[in-house]
This record gives sequence, structure tokens and C-alpha cells, in this order.
Amino acid sequence: MKYQGHLHKMFSQLTTPVSYQLELSGQTINMHELLGKQLRLTYEQTINCVHCGRKTNKSFNQGYCYPCFTSLAQCDLCIMSPERCHYHLGTCREPEWGEANCMQPHVIYLSNTSGIKVGITRQSQIPMRWIDQGAVQALPILGVNSRYHSGLIETAFKKHLNDRTNWRKMLKNELEDIDLLNTFESLWPQVEPELDAEVTQGVEVLASRDALVDIAFPALSYPTKIISFNLDKQPIVEGKLNAIKGQYLIFDNGVINMRKYGGYLASLEVF
Repeated sequence: MKYQGHLHKMFSQLTTPVSYQLELSGQTINMHELLGKQLRLTYEQTINCVHCGRKTNKSFNQGYCYPCFTSLAQCDLCIMSPERCHYHLGTCREPEWGEANCMQPHVIYLSNTSGIKVGITRQSQIPMRWIDQGAVQALPILGVNSRYHSGLIETAFKKHLNDRTNWRKMLKNELEDIDLLNTFESLWPQVEPELDAEVTQGVEVLASRDALVDIAFPALSYPTKIISFNLDKQPIVEGKLNAIKGQYLIFDNGVINMRKYGGYLASLEVF
């Protein structure tokens, strides 16, 4: 069976294990059902911007053409560094987009990906955000009313915790036993006094044992050595699908981050 269309991140649902769907030209492929199958992914040497659709020779920020990359609010620096949000200064690239996406309830969370990390997400993106990061456990700890305030709190936690995932370790499924709730209860009394009263005034504590989320990913086996495929250098990727974790397809001979190749025209064959 063969499918063709432009790649983008896989959709996911918190089932046990996680369910993954890939949309190609209006066709929905249940990727988790393809474990053990031989797949061939072929890059067709065409990239179209995921926002405006124009053809581009190079993809920026996981699928945008350069004009969109430099003009859209969703591609601005503050998306990666929310504590640098400048909406309140009146300089947001797209104020309406900022209202709809940044001036909305956000959650600060702890997760176990390749170890413990702190992160933020819009409330509406739970639990997809955790799945996309390959977290096996996650705990919402605090709720706030804007992305900016969540970024300030995250920055304070980063003095004590990592905010990055070791993606190679995550893909190998090398897990540590971590008590996320105990970590929060130990750190919050240290972090809270470091924050301005304006930030802490609207904070809601969400952490509890009942709020802890466990995530199991579809897998036959995980790799012991990570070899990463690059469609720009190797336009044909073929192998047996052994697992899916985060936004990675894990084959018996390498891994590929599907989200990285947003906008790439590709075909997927299942044997």
C-alpha cells in the first residue's frame, strides 16, 4: 500500500499504548498498527510551507518558508523563550494570534523523558505535549493565565532542574525512577520566593498524586544505538518499524523525527 502527501507532526491520543495517526493527502494512517511492518519513506524533493503553501528550497522552524519564519508570531523568538514575550510592549508580530495562543491558560509541568525536566504548555495541549516529548510520566504542577508568566516560573525552576531532553537517551527508553510530586513539593518552597508577587498572585497549584499521568508508547523493541536519518541527505528511508516515541519513528536500522520534516512531500509504502 502506498500513500503520498506533505509530512507534518503525527497526531496522538493517550491510549495504552499511545495511538498515532499520520495524515497524508486526506488519508489517515494508523501508524501504531504498522509495528513489525516493512516501511519505505521517500522524500519527493519538494517542500511547501506549512503555513502559506508556497514552494521553498529550505524549511525553517519545522516547515515554514523564510518569509513566514520572519513574520509569523508563532515563529518568533519568544515561542522558544516565553519569558521574553513582548506582547505587553505592543510589539507582537500578530496581536490577535498572541491573544488566541499566548494570553490563554498555561500549565507548568514536570516530566520524565530522559530524566526529570520542567516545561510549559497551553492547557489545551495536554497531554499531547507530553507525548510529543516522549515523556513516560508527567505531572502538571502549576497553572497560570498567560504564556509569559509560565515562562517566568519555568525560568525560576530551571535553576534547579533541566529543561532539555536527551533525545538519544529518550529513544533508547533508558528510564530513571523519579518521584515527580516529591520533587515539586521539595522545590516549590525554594522557587516561590524568587518570583515577583505579580506572578505568584494568580498561580494555581495543580500538583497531586491523582494528577500524575503515565504514558506507554507502542514498541516491539528500542534501539541500543541511535542512528538518525536525514531526508535531505538520504531521501529514501526503509526498515522495519519497531517503535514510535515522541514524534520519532524507530526502525530496526535508524530513527527519524517526523516533525522535523514538516512540509516535505513524501510517499509512504507499507509492505
